[in-house]
Amino acid sequence: MGIERKIDPAKNNLSGQADLSSTPKQDRLVDSKLSEADPNEQSEEISLRPLTFADYIGQERLKTNLKLAIDAVKKRDDGTTLDHVLLYGPPGLGKTTMANVIARELGANLRVTSGPAIERAGDLASILTNLQDGDVLFIDEIHRLRRTVEEILYSAMEDCKLDIVIGKGPAARSVRLDLPKFTVIGATTRTGSLAGPLRDRFGLIHRLEYYKTSEIERIISRTANLLGTGIAPEATSLLATRSRLTPRIANRLTKRVRDYADVNGDGFIDIPLATAALEMMEIDDLGLDPADRNMLELMLENYGDRPVGLNTIAALTGDESATIEDYYEPYMLQLGLIERTPRGRAVTKKAKDHLAKLKTL
Repeated sequence: MGIERKIDPAKNNLSGQADLSSTPKQDRLVDSKLSEADPNEQSEEISLRPLTFADYIGQERLKTNLKLAIDAVKKRDDGTTLDHVLLYGPPGLGKTTMANVIARELGANLRVTSGPAIERAGDLASILTNLQDGDVLFIDEIHRLRRTVEEILYSAMEDCKLDIVIGKGPAARSVRLDLPKFTVIGATTRTGSLAGPLRDRFGLIHRLEYYKTSEIERIISRTANLLGTGIAPEATSLLATRSRLTPRIANRLTKRVRDYADVNGDGFIDIPLATAALEMMEIDDLGLDPADRNMLELMLENYGDRPVGLNTIAALTGDESATIEDYYEPYMLQLGLIERTPRGRAVTKKAKDHLAKLKTL
C-alpha cells in the first residue's frame, strides 16, 4: 500500500515518504529525479521547497491560474473543494513542490502516495477511506496506476463514492461508500500514458515548462541563502547556465559546489571555485555531463548523420528506453542537440560543433 505523508498546514510534519521509483541507472548530478538512495539529500531537498506562491519562483502562468481557482474556493466558502489538478512536464520542475504549495494555500492536509506504490484496489480504498473533508491527495507518477486501481478512482474523483466488491463468485455484492470531499493532485511526466477517462476527470490541467535562466539564478541565490552560503553574482550566473533549466538540478549543483567551497576555500562561492567544482564534476557549459556526451558520441560514432531508433540508443548506452526518453532527451531537444524524425533520433550540427569544441579545449 502507498505510504502516506501528512502535512499539517501549520507545521511541516512528515510522517512518511512517497515511493519515487524508476530512477535512472546511473547516479548523475544532473538527474532531475529525486533519488531514494540518500535520505539526507531528500530531507535537505524538502527543506528547500517553497511553501507559498509568493516563495515559488517561476511558472507565473501556472501560479496565476491556480491562485485564481484557490481564491474562488475560499471566497465561496460553501464546502466545495478545489477541482482535481493534473500537473505534467519533465521531472525536477516542481510538480511535487506545487502540490505542497496548493495544499498549504488551501489550508488543507496533504497526503502523498505514488502510482507504483498502490498495487491493489484495496490499497487505494484504504487511503481514500482515511481522508478527511478538504484533504488533498497527491499521487506522483499517476500514469503508473494499475487499471483496476484507476477504475475505483473514477467514481471517487467524480462523485466522492467508493465502489467496492465484497465476496467472490455468486455471493459477491457491490457496496458503495460515501467519501469526504477531497482534491486529487496528479503528477506525471507522461500525460499521454494516462487513460482518457482518468485525464478527463481533472478540472485543472497544467504543464510545467522549463525555467528561464534568470529564474534559475533567483532559485540558486535563494538556495544559497537558505544553506547559509555566500555566493558571488557571477558564480550564480555560471551555475544557472549549467543547471539544465531545472530547479532540482540547480539546487543539487549549488549544494555540491558549496561542499567544494567549504573544503577548498573559506565557504564563499566565487567564480574560480565554482568553475573548478564544475570541471571536477565534468559538467560542461551547456550543462551536459559525461553520460549525455557519451550518448551523443556513440550515436555519431556508430551512425553518423543517420537517425537512430530509441531501443538502439538504449542498447548503445546500456540504459532503458524510458531513461533515454525521460531524462536524456527533453533537455537535449530543448537545446536543439538532437531531433526526432520518423526514423529515430538524429544528432544535430549544434551538437557536433559542441563536441568538437570540447575536444579542442
